[in-house]
Amino acid sequence: MIDKRVKNAEEAIKDIQNGMTIMLGGFGLCGIPENCIAELVKKNVTDLTCISNNAGVDDFGLGLLLQKRQIKKMISSYVGENAEFERQMLSGELEVELTPQGTLAEKCRAAQAGIPAFYTPAGYGTEVAEGKEVKDFDGKPHILEHAYKADFSIVKAWKGDYAGNLIFKGTARNFNLPMAGAAKITIAEVEELLEPGQLDPNEIHIPGIMVQRIFQGEKYEKRIEKRTVRKRN
Repeated sequence: MIDKRVKNAEEAIKDIQNGMTIMLGGFGLCGIPENCIAELVKKNVTDLTCISNNAGVDDFGLGLLLQKRQIKKMISSYVGENAEFERQMLSGELEVELTPQGTLAEKCRAAQAGIPAFYTPAGYGTEVAEGKEVKDFDGKPHILEHAYKADFSIVKAWKGDYAGNLIFKGTARNFNLPMAGAAKITIAEVEELLEPGQLDPNEIHIPGIMVQRIFQGEKYEKRIEKRTVRKRN
């Protein structure tokens, strides 16, 4: 059994360099790789292209990288909760590629599966389709979308073992699932790191073959993006 453990986030991202393309799992603030993001901020790598559903909020998640101008291009499907993201996009400081959410997920999954491209009806007739090949299937136009090419994929799981097998919890599966194994190197940070054999094989979401580095994270804030509660009667 290959031992894929690294000591911490610092060791996990040690060879991420300026100008690289990185996938980051999570949805809003749910299931984001908090430890690796914090270490990227600390390392001060710049000119990054980040692929993520959104860019966190102003003072948390990928918003921390935006604050320090470490992201050159953001590929995402939603930007509504981050005022700094909006400011940089409107001022032209940040290059932004907005993609339909399902297409974003499928471009990750295609990369994971080794599929170079696929056709989808999503985005036809909009700016999303500009410059892309169009074909009709059953009388309906579809645009050609290419799988993402990334240097690193960074995901966050609930449990894992040192062979790289991962289990996600609840909705934290979101973009973590299709991004694992979708880049040249996948880094997984987990809340609980176990010995091989301690995970129920029937519950494993991502097999270890898709993960190259794994470590047990610490001090997860798990912030809630928007708290909605009922008023007391």
